Amino acid sequence: MASSSKRFMKLAGMTASIAGKAAKNSIKTFSSDENKRAEARSQMLQEVGIQIAETLGEMKGAVMKVGQIASQYKEVFPPEVATALEKLQNNAPPMPYSQIKSQVESELGLPIDEAYLEFEEQPFAAASIGQVHKAVLPSGQAVVVKVQYPDVDKNCDSDLKQVRMALKMTGVLNMSRELQDQIFAEIRDSLRDELDYLKEAQNLAIFGAFHADDPGLIIPKVIKSHSTKRILTLTEELGEPLSVAATWDNEIKQKIATRLFHFSAGQLFELYRMHCDPHPGNFAFRPDGSVIAYDFGGIRTYSDAEIQLFRRFAKHALKGDVTALEQDLVALGIRREDEVLVPGSFYEQWLQIGLTPLSIAPYHTGPFDFGNSSIHFDVMSQAKQGLKYFKQFQPSASTMMVDRTVSGQYWNLVNLGVEIDLSPLVEQYIEF
Repeated sequence: MASSSKRFMKLAGMTASIAGKAAKNSIKTFSSDENKRAEARSQMLQEVGIQIAETLGEMKGAVMKVGQIASQYKEVFPPEVATALEKLQNNAPPMPYSQIKSQVESELGLPIDEAYLEFEEQPFAAASIGQVHKAVLPSGQAVVVKVQYPDVDKNCDSDLKQVRMALKMTGVLNMSRELQDQIFAEIRDSLRDELDYLKEAQNLAIFGAFHADDPGLIIPKVIKSHSTKRILTLTEELGEPLSVAATWDNEIKQKIATRLFHFSAGQLFELYRMHCDPHPGNFAFRPDGSVIAYDFGGIRTYSDAEIQLFRRFAKHALKGDVTALEQDLVALGIRREDEVLVPGSFYEQWLQIGLTPLSIAPYHTGPFDFGNSSIHFDVMSQAKQGLKYFKQFQPSASTMMVDRTVSGQYWNLVNLGVEIDLSPLVEQYIEF
């Protein structure tokens, strides 16, 4: 990885270039043609998004992870920027084995061939802050070893500060300074948690115990003797990717979908903490319907007050009580407290879209076919139609991770191609 000074200069250069683009765009905004102003701003945001994605994509470590996290908060960033950042979700190129070997030996205080009977030099997964290698312990037990890249944690705060400054230069953070602070504190805390493998080890133990009653929901166990803040050795738990599971019979896919639902909903409403990165690469599947969950670095903990508010919001949504729903949105910090009236029909249209997967009249009856779902298209269409109410709403720090999780699990079910009625599952957590 580049030195801190080189990283800073690269990010500072990106910020200066973006400031120049924003200045040029501000001149174009003097046009009296509103369509031309909007077109110029959209073009500028596309260029900015591409530049940020390319710069962050060249740099391993915290700054690339910041870009990945940012791409998942589409309600925070303009679509042009979020779309450009999405390419950062792809696997990063692996780090040379010599650096990985040095990191393992430094952390464990042992030569790698003493710590492990076998250690595959080629990683089977590489990401922004670390990569994963298959290995075998001296006892003969098969394990996987998650290795954090050297010095990645030292650049976390400065990387995040530079990305925030770059976004601020373009004026894309259309929110108060207080809300900006809350949003970026959320991202920073999430990033710091993911950089602490001891905290992830603790999360694995907690979630393993929570899901212990379902033998079909498998969470790897930590090998404490071979784990530190930057090295995490886990039992090897193998399964098939989502693309393979999508070819199985619907009965098996229903078991998988049910487990994915309880995995997220059970954690939120019963454990008050949740695995917030339902990327398909963080799950594997077996032909008996079992689900294996990986990567417990990105965990969000909630207060009792927050959970009760989420539960109340869900109840009002299921009942179609738009008046109460709007008050819940104010309490959640999503609906701005102003005097501008948002008609009930606006909320009813969103409920029509959001509640379609449930067998609740008049929205839908019977199992819902996620493989042929058009909900994501309906959301985009409705968002365009509701642009005149856009300024009455804002991102909320308390709901960002929930939004990220719900959206991620929706796409998992779409890509799984399952046909299922989720109503009985919802009823286990929310009365309606």
